Amino acid sequence: STDLIYTPVDLLTMHEGDRYELIDCRLVERNMGGWSVHVGTRLLILIGSFDPKQKIGWLLTTDASYQCFPKNRVRRPDLSFICLGRLPEERVPDGHIRIAPDLAVEVISPNDLDYETDRKVEDYLQAGTRLVWVVNPEVRTVLVYRGDGSIAGTREPGELDGEDVIPGFRCRVFDLFVTPKAS
Repeated sequence: STDLIYTPVDLLTMHEGDRYELIDCRLVERNMGGWSVHVGTRLLILIGSFDPKQKIGWLLTTDASYQCFPKNRVRRPDLSFICLGRLPEERVPDGHIRIAPDLAVEVISPNDLDYETDRKVEDYLQAGTRLVWVVNPEVRTVLVYRGDGSIAGTREPGELDGEDVIPGFRCRVFDLFVTPKAS
């Protein structure tokens, strides 16, 4: 029933709970389209190759869940990054992560609604996320939201910059949208 009330603990213990976010005590299913998954994977590889020994921080996929939002919301960014030294145990905890990521990435899928994406961005920024990238594969753009309130957009042939969150990381926007080609 849609009238059921859920808690963050329910999300951890329920079958396939990793497929959902928790918004206002309701389950919200996360469905990514194939092209969006590809683009998110490309970004994972690019950042992972930049910091192959994880000397800068923790790079996490959509399986990581964050419970650092009001009203017991639980979010699962498509990709997130936590700078070294911010996790108390110096390892990613089991269960929901209780601090905001330094970088949250949302890759737009065909079924994502603008207002839902805007609400996610707002949740991340209010929780203390310093950088949010919203990647739109259909129009090949990236919107960059910063903790200081500034917003910028970039598209091909521009570059994405890790700024002070992943210092030195840069990649061409084009590189997010590369498709395999037979040789």
